[in-house]
Amino acid sequence: MQQNRVVQIVLSVFAIAAIMVGCAAATDDGGKMPITTASEKAKELYLQGRDLQERLRGTEAITYLQQAVAEDPNFAVAHLSLALTAPSPKEFFASLNKAAALAEHASHAERLWISGFQAGVNGDPEKQRKLYLELADAYPKDERAQNILGGFYFGQQEWDKAIAQYEKAIHINRDFSQPYNQLGYAYRFLGKFSDAEKAFKQYIKVLPADPNPYDSYAELLMKMGRYDDSIKNYQKALQIDPTFVASHLGIASNYNFKEDGEAARRQIQVMYNGALNDGQRRGALQAKSISYIFEGNVEQALKEQEKRYAIAKSSDDVVAMSGDLGVMGNILVEFGQPERATEKYQESLKLIRESEQSSEQKKLAEQFHDFNLCKVAVKAGRIDQAEEHATAFSMQAEATNNALQIRLSHEMFGTIALNRQDYDRALTELEQANQQDPYNFYRMAMAYEGKGDQDKAQELYEQATYFNALTNMNQAFVSHRSKKMMSTK
Repeated sequence: MQQNRVVQIVLSVFAIAAIMVGCAAATDDGGKMPITTASEKAKELYLQGRDLQERLRGTEAITYLQQAVAEDPNFAVAHLSLALTAPSPKEFFASLNKAAALAEHASHAERLWISGFQAGVNGDPEKQRKLYLELADAYPKDERAQNILGGFYFGQQEWDKAIAQYEKAIHINRDFSQPYNQLGYAYRFLGKFSDAEKAFKQYIKVLPADPNPYDSYAELLMKMGRYDDSIKNYQKALQIDPTFVASHLGIASNYNFKEDGEAARRQIQVMYNGALNDGQRRGALQAKSISYIFEGNVEQALKEQEKRYAIAKSSDDVVAMSGDLGVMGNILVEFGQPERATEKYQESLKLIRESEQSSEQKKLAEQFHDFNLCKVAVKAGRIDQAEEHATAFSMQAEATNNALQIRLSHEMFGTIALNRQDYDRALTELEQANQQDPYNFYRMAMAYEGKGDQDKAQELYEQATYFNALTNMNQAFVSHRSKKMMSTK
């Protein structure tokens, strides 16, 4: 399982900080980032939770972290860690907001971490970069500080910089497990499968009794098309922890690629039946929806999304509900129902507009509404209108120098050019779009076919077909289309 780029653990403080319940003790250990808390018991519980979290056993970590903040309610970084293990968006933002509210009482280093994290959530990567660089520079001997900066580079798809940071973290502490995992993924995204395999095998040596090293290695094998070997390694992970969600999803993904949707959904049902919380149940329903999309069964895919929405609604999780409506819109637009998609996108935005989310989150929702309406306009053949939405989105992306959003801008402009049969412009744009999205390979294949370059088109159709990403809806959208284009040539 790949570490989410927001799952970056920092425990930092420069000095004794006065907080409401008294004085928080700051402890520093040989150039490592200090931990600030008013309670030794809270610190002990936090460290147990941190260890589990860093091994990507977040569900187990939650109990310790909850106990830590119960012992010291003003333990800001413990609240942040709770956000990173939260099973739902509602719980995520509740914990993150608590951490942010306590940051003014925390040390400079803790504020760097919390503020940097918030900047990323709010779509301001340049601010996040600046804060994480400052943190890493302040603690050059701390493996976690270097890992945090590596995680930022990883999230921005700056793979070489990420690798350098992970190597720094490993050099400081060869028993620190997280960098091996992310190092393997960084090499995988660069197409350096041999280096990725070495990193994952070393990860297994560091944590031989944990599920995630086998899970991550299994994902690499899946990417390489070694489906049966991949399933065996996912099963090793599940032998260690039968509730390890990512491995259930990985087995299901392999069966989807083997065109055995029934087997995929049987595995997903096992995951659903053993789910420990609503977040895991929602994850299973999302995976089942994707499996149906691989088969072109749009109505059943939508039913699974409606079940997800019902779970979110039962806990009044507005962010999750908004996201579910957006996914329904994506499915509808892909299957030629742009007007129904528009209704879902409008409902999604309305929920955020009327919610208690921050102004930054509401602004992001407005921006991505343009992205969604661009897709609708393209599908409906309203290309000039699509360009208006793409331009509005792009202007905000450029204003914040948000690399991920800028890639989406290129995707939009590339798709528009493709529909105008301006194949050279389409390729120029799409080559700057997200290269970890199989849909963009499909779009580029269509552009090369439009130019009459069948060999290059076939190469890209094949890449789209066998991209082999874990529970990836975009691959489900294009898989059969791209495979059909391969078989007809």
